[in-house]
Amino acid sequence: MQTARPVPAATVVNLRDLGGISLGRDRCVRPGAVLRSGQLSGLDAARDAAVTALGIRTVVDLRTADERSAAPDRLPPGARLFVADVLGDNPGVAPARLRALLADPPAAQELLGGGKAEELFAQTYRKIVLSPGASAAYRAFIETAADDRARPMLFHCTTGKGRAGWATALLLLIVGASREVVQAEFLAVNPVVRTTFRPSVQGFLDAGGDPEIAAAIIEVRPRYLSMALDAMDERWGGLDGYVRDGLRIPEPVLERLRNQLVVAARPEPVADGR
Repeated sequence: MQTARPVPAATVVNLRDLGGISLGRDRCVRPGAVLRSGQLSGLDAARDAAVTALGIRTVVDLRTADERSAAPDRLPPGARLFVADVLGDNPGVAPARLRALLADPPAAQELLGGGKAEELFAQTYRKIVLSPGASAAYRAFIETAADDRARPMLFHCTTGKGRAGWATALLLLIVGASREVVQAEFLAVNPVVRTTFRPSVQGFLDAGGDPEIAAAIIEVRPRYLSMALDAMDERWGGLDGYVRDGLRIPEPVLERLRNQLVVAARPEPVADGR
């Protein structure tokens, strides 16, 4: 199943172009228009030509104020920053504390031990859908993605998996992707995330940390996405109700997003059987 195309960046983690993701009926997401990643605090434009070549106009930062202060973005040349803080009204939840948890095994055990790790992270995804502050952030994200003056647009959280994962899922659902395609993209970041956090995880384990806690912290899991989708279905009856009544995105914005991001898919090359 087609997922986002990894961009081989040297100084940005988990950089992925959503272009080419299948929307069914010979359609796909427009290449080069919307990208996702981890934070840009390590971006070095001088030695990262792959990022500069993208021509990014807007960077949407989904992180909390504390995260932004601790690791400010370094913007690609010519890009402007737009903050859409998903956890602003609940900054203590797990995604914003990921690195701190890995650095403190006793605290992680107290908070997440005994099988509580996956449950806490799963509930965080439910909160992301139900929180008014998160809804405001995701509305701003979609409105920015629908503005042709803002693209190419890059959006990110800390590692590019949680808050950026739901942003990706939401955008893909709006433009017509199936839930199967959305889940494939949601989970596709795991190999990169595991590699990125391997040193931190090894230090956590060496200090006596629980491997299951580490896995629940750094990975995304099918249940996390299911919790978000279930919250959307239960509260608003599905995507249409969530977008209309939860996010309050005007229909003209949605139409513009679909018109500008949905393109004809290129046919797959046919193998020569001779």
